[in-house]
Amino acid sequence: MELSNSILLAFGLAADACAVSLSSGLTIRHLKISKATKIALFFGIFQAIMPLIGWFSGLTIRSFVISFNHWIIFGILTYLGGKIIFESFDDSDDEKPKFNCLELYTLIALSIATSIDAFAAGLGLSTLKISIFLTATIIGTITFILSFIAIYVGHFCGDMLKQKVEIFGGASLIFLGTKILIEAFG
Repeated sequence: MELSNSILLAFGLAADACAVSLSSGLTIRHLKISKATKIALFFGIFQAIMPLIGWFSGLTIRSFVISFNHWIIFGILTYLGGKIIFESFDDSDDEKPKFNCLELYTLIALSIATSIDAFAAGLGLSTLKISIFLTATIIGTITFILSFIAIYVGHFCGDMLKQKVEIFGGASLIFLGTKILIEAFG
């Protein structure tokens, strides 16, 4: 997997964490670098760990799916991308959250919820010859950076950008899945 594909995957997978970071930025009264760093670190670490868990889980079934792995990756990434885009139009959670986004249990729950897609991507990646540790590091780093920025954007600009971030992330995943499928036949 090329470095550019890993970066594109990271941007797509970071979309949920960025959307939650935007919302979190809205709820923090006195935003400090330490608060933004704490949230972004949780999201980045979970986004880095989940593809590793998915990848190691996928190794057990690797020999069975190697002949059609590109279809699996295409299906997973297209599903995840479509899901993210579809959910971006859901207005049911537009109210400000009633929770403290800085509490440990809340951060863990949000981090798990926003990194399930990374686990699924890791399953698909297990069928490719890649450096999973490099890919996971890229995913975690990009998620951290984007989440950190999104917290400040959310704090100062509100949630008017949330939908655009989710649509971009979903489209990135669909594009990457399609690219991998085309490369398999090219």
